[in-house]
Amino acid sequence: MRVTCTVNGRSQVADHVWEGESLLYVLRERLGLPGAKNACEQGECGSCTIRLDGDLVCACLVAAGQAEGADIRTVEGLAAEDGTLHPVQRAFLDTGAVQCGFCTPGLLMATDELLERVPDPSDADIREALAGNLCRCTGYEAIMDAVRLAAARRAGTGERA
Repeated sequence: MRVTCTVNGRSQVADHVWEGESLLYVLRERLGLPGAKNACEQGECGSCTIRLDGDLVCACLVAAGQAEGADIRTVEGLAAEDGTLHPVQRAFLDTGAVQCGFCTPGLLMATDELLERVPDPSDADIREALAGNLCRCTGYEAIMDAVRLAAARRAGTGERA
């Protein structure tokens, strides 16, 4: 089967897709976008989180055929074309929220989506938005700091990104 979709603003075509193939596999192996990580393959860890038509989804749980005609945004789509980091990416680096990096793509995508919905999130809002993302390295405090910093920068009350 052929899957045609828009990924990070560009039209993409994946040919010879097996009908049971996951969108995660297509993104990583067929389209060369390794940012979404393959960890649990059960939608439990959040490492493969992407946006599918604006909604956060675990790409490991989406059949590739479901992406036909869809608008997809991956972690690679956060940074600017010139490589300038997105404010959320910069905040994660500045607070030390990136350690091994395996969970980072999903956390970045969830944070970006949260800040679109809730520009000034409470700690409870942050915890709820990131609840589907597991991290084994940081203990989450640096991640919470990163989200707070990204929100402050977005609001113009913190340091500039």
